[in-house]
Amino acid sequence: MKSQSPQNMMLGDVEIIRVVEWQGAFAPARDLVPESGTALWKDNEDWLAPDHWDPDSDGAVMALQTWALRSGGRTVLVDTGVGNGRERPGSPQFHHWQGDFLGCLARAGIHPEDVDVVVNTHLHADHVGWNTVGVEGEWVPTFPHAQYLIPAADDAYFGPDNAHDTGRHEDDRRVYEDSVAPVHRSGQSVLWDGFHRIDDHLTLDPAPGHTPGSCVLRLESEGDRAVFVGDVLHSPVQILAPTCNSCFCRDARAAASTRRRILERAAAERELIVPAHFGGAGFAEVRREGDGFTCHIREGRPVP
Repeated sequence: MKSQSPQNMMLGDVEIIRVVEWQGAFAPARDLVPESGTALWKDNEDWLAPDHWDPDSDGAVMALQTWALRSGGRTVLVDTGVGNGRERPGSPQFHHWQGDFLGCLARAGIHPEDVDVVVNTHLHADHVGWNTVGVEGEWVPTFPHAQYLIPAADDAYFGPDNAHDTGRHEDDRRVYEDSVAPVHRSGQSVLWDGFHRIDDHLTLDPAPGHTPGSCVLRLESEGDRAVFVGDVLHSPVQILAPTCNSCFCRDARAAASTRRRILERAAAERELIVPAHFGGAGFAEVRREGDGFTCHIREGRPVP
């Protein structure tokens, strides 16, 4: 499935616009979540299929999507997808990607010059790509008036003065050089650590494990709460089995600990889970059940 029309909802005074660039079967389910086991998927087939799992192909269904928020008179983007025309030989599905991200934003009524804040929940290729566009052979910021919020720990890990475990991987270097470094050079980046408040309704909290600087964005307005979880969750099966990491998590123990902490707070405070990659309706309600959690996928309340 290719690009879709935007979906809108309101939480308190904040408008949320879901912009889906692509959705479909991404990888075999147990390749994406290696420790999940066949039974976890089969036992929940009645609600995982077809939006989150294709039983016939055993493909985990995922989306590339950005969340656009209108909060306090400003437009905030949460993650920016893959970006077009990038060299990603280590990620064949993203290599020379051509998508209609800017067209999707335009259909949501958002143009590059309208964006005030860009949040990168972490610095993986499918979350920073549209930070920049190619102009006359150079990568320049896509959003000329935006402040780009980048987790300092990820910038240190993936950047040229890296704290990477075995030195910078070639694809990581490419991602940083075409999608992150130009934002630094333009003076539009803000590195943050520990906690960051965007406005009265939106804050950023660390959520390390998937990457060292992975973060979540929390929304609280008029009694409504949500948490935009980035890649803390790739599939709703990880809500049922929080110890199961995706194949992309850098620190397995920290990722599992962070995931459980995020889910416990979401259940206790009735925070709506807003994921980066779930297919289908795109939102999840989490409730405690014994020592674990239950998951209900639902559509958001539409904008009046």
